[in-house]
Amino acid sequence: MLTRLAALEARHEELARALADPAIFGDQGRYQQVAREHAGLAQVVAAYQDYRRVTRELEEAEALSREADPELRGLAAAEKAVLAGRQAGLARSIEQMLLPKDPRDDRGVIMEIRAGAGGGEAALFVGDLLRMYMRYAERRGWRSELLSGSPTGLGGFKEAAIGIQGRGAYSRLKYESGVHRVQRVPATEASGRIHTSTATVAVLPEAEEVDVVIRPDELKIDTYRAGGAGGQNVNKVETAVRITHLPTGLVIACQDERSQHQNREKAMRIMRAHLLARAIEQQQAEVAQTRRRQIGGGERSEKIRTYNFPQDRVTDHRIGKTVHDLATVMDGDVDDLIEALEAASQAESLTATGS
Repeated sequence: MLTRLAALEARHEELARALADPAIFGDQGRYQQVAREHAGLAQVVAAYQDYRRVTRELEEAEALSREADPELRGLAAAEKAVLAGRQAGLARSIEQMLLPKDPRDDRGVIMEIRAGAGGGEAALFVGDLLRMYMRYAERRGWRSELLSGSPTGLGGFKEAAIGIQGRGAYSRLKYESGVHRVQRVPATEASGRIHTSTATVAVLPEAEEVDVVIRPDELKIDTYRAGGAGGQNVNKVETAVRITHLPTGLVIACQDERSQHQNREKAMRIMRAHLLARAIEQQQAEVAQTRRRQIGGGERSEKIRTYNFPQDRVTDHRIGKTVHDLATVMDGDVDDLIEALEAASQAESLTATGS
């Protein structure tokens, strides 16, 4: 690890010299590339320099601990304990920084939430999850928008898709894929019995046009009149769009916007994200680089999390973590859960790489 860190430090210094050369500003593309790589190395290089400094101080404290003076030995022993803790903490941080990063982590996401078992109560739960994720995006300063939805009344949805734009959105939200379960007494339940319902969440990194090439002859585009509320224009003009990707049979429909053009744009965003996700899965299967993980794998057959309203708790079954104050979680305060999942995923990756 130390050899690799020394090489990264040398590369960081080389990039700094390149940025100090006025000639680089004549090529903006090259300048942005160098600046991005330089910034990307800054954190791990700073941690490595701190690690070396603490290691030197630890060696000095070790030398002092061998002095004849008992008072000096006592001071040195206390300092050694503090420095050893810092050194171990820096080593753990550096190991995490050196883990391979998903190149899609900084992208925005498209989240699709669908009602599962539970009928109307499951549809209400979809609406609750939709609001939870949009509030989470707001808390982090990200932008969110409803891309499509099939409302059922009373704030419920059979299914809904939202787009969330913000740096690192996929890196945080990718752990949300899977089956979410809710246990509560529905508002329509007269006898007070607790019902169990489910909703599935799929988190897709937003695709850029360069990621997925879709030829016009691969698409079948149908237009139709939108159903439900939306005003005279929405219901009397063919503003809704249904796009079929002929090679895969994937169908995406959007009807929420007032213009056909806007609905087509949103449908294509969702289409590209799905095709990118399929391409990623196929690539991973072909090269056998990944294995199924409990943490962050997002298998839809897994019940990854339970929201228990009578007990005022949320339990993530992948890591056995329980958080109380359910109302706060449903208001978008899910960082505790996401950070615990992130830490578990990093620990698993470190074990897999033998670090």
